[in-house]
Formats: sequence, structure tokens, C-alpha cells
Amino acid sequence: MSWLQAMVLAVVQGLTEFLPISSSGHLRIVSELFFGADAGASFTAVTQIGTELAVVIYFAKDIVRLVAVWFRGLFNAEVRRTQDYRLAWYVIVGSIPIGVLGLLFQDYIRSTFRSLWVTGAMLIVFGVLMGLAERFGQQRRNQERLQLRDGVVMGFAQSLALIPGVSRSGGTITAGLTLGLDRPTAVRFSFLLAIPAVFAAGLSEIPHVFEPSGQGLQPSVAQMVVATVVAGVVGYAVIAWLLRFVERHSVYLFVWYRIALGLLVFALLGFGVMQP
Repeated sequence: MSWLQAMVLAVVQGLTEFLPISSSGHLRIVSELFFGADAGASFTAVTQIGTELAVVIYFAKDIVRLVAVWFRGLFNAEVRRTQDYRLAWYVIVGSIPIGVLGLLFQDYIRSTFRSLWVTGAMLIVFGVLMGLAERFGQQRRNQERLQLRDGVVMGFAQSLALIPGVSRSGGTITAGLTLGLDRPTAVRFSFLLAIPAVFAAGLSEIPHVFEPSGQGLQPSVAQMVVATVVAGVVGYAVIAWLLRFVERHSVYLFVWYRIALGLLVFALLGFGVMQP
């Protein structure tokens, strides 16, 4: 991997990680279209550590509060009746599906699921599903009305993002809207839900990203570190923008973008401009 490739892919990761348009799908498309090779599942997972650090910094007060309340609640029945204690458990429970499925299907994640035909199809299918959720979701419940069911369903939706093109935030936001959560609540919970799973996945992939025989472009240690930092800085700015955006606008912008990009991927594959 060259430094140009590392920086371009890092910026793409930071720009797309929190938007419901699939960061792994964009990394797959950009690396193939402009560099003629797959960036690799491991590179994607490790750079996500940087973007998740951006979440930790942005939501530091919320995270510290939830962690403190969770530990106090283990020994205090009154604390266990608070919404913050329950929210902490919802994040824990919702993080389990992607961890289990990621281990079970890791070979497919590195190979079959990374086909650009799959990526294009997932961009379109889950774009349509997001549009339907925006159109028909009641959006009546805020964070104070989150339930265990929300954590479980959104956790399974997050696990679908193991397939490039689905989008972790897109899947969880779609599930949240379908369950009746308002947009800001679905987005904020999506961010919190990602922290345990993405950190675990990124740390577990660090050894694989430097394997000479591994799939994808091979970065140096310095390139990987810098790319992760760059992705985190760009991602922090995107978090702030997206939270303001969803308070005033629907997600239809992302729906139409996903469909258009999916169709473009199909066209480029069909004309042989990109290889699947």
C-alpha cells in the first residue's frame, strides 16, 4: 500500500463510517476503482478503531456516566431502576450478535461477502429499506423510552454490516426507525452500540492486517497508525454534522445516494471498468 492509498482510504473511512451509506462498501469500491485492489477487511476493521475513538471522545460524558451507573447498579437496587442503567445493558446485549456472527462467518467476511456484486445489491436493498422505515416509522419514542427489544433488534441489524454495502449505522438506524424511535435517538444509540463491537473487531484484526499472505493491500505499521488517526479526526467532524442533520432532515438524502451508488457499481461491473 502506498501513502496516497492509505490517506485516501482513511479519509473515505472517516467520511462514511457514521453516515448510513456503508464505510466498508465505500472502501471496497474506492480501492478497486482507483487502485485496482481490495483494501481488505482487516484494513477496514482497524481504521474503524480511529472512528470509534472519535465516538468515545464525542460522547465521553455519556459513556463515563453509563459505565459508572452500570457498576453502581450491580450493587444498588435503586440504581438498577434508572434508565441509564438499563441503557448500559441495552448496549451490552446489542453488541453480542455482531461478535458471535463475526466469529462464525469470518471466512465469508474476508472473501465471499466482499464481492462488488454483493456490495452493489446491499447498497440498493438496504437503501430501499431505510426509505420505507423513514416513511412508515412512527418516530414517537425518544431515548427515555428505549427498551431491551430495541437493543436486541438493533444489535442484529448491526451484525448485517459485516456485509459491505449494508452499513452498520444504516442497519441500526433503519431498525430503530422501524421500531418507532425518533431519528436523533436511533442515531445516538447506533453510535453507542457500535463502540464495543467495533473496538473488539478492530483489535482482533490488527495481526491479520500485516500478514504478507493476507488478502488486500498491505500497509506498513506507520501507514496503519496514521490512517487510523486521520479516519478518527474526519469521523469526529462527521458525527457533529450528522447529529445536527437528523434533527432537522429525513434520511432520504442517504436513501437516494445509496440507490444511485449501487446502480453505478452495477454499471461499472457490467462494462468491465471494475472487477468484482
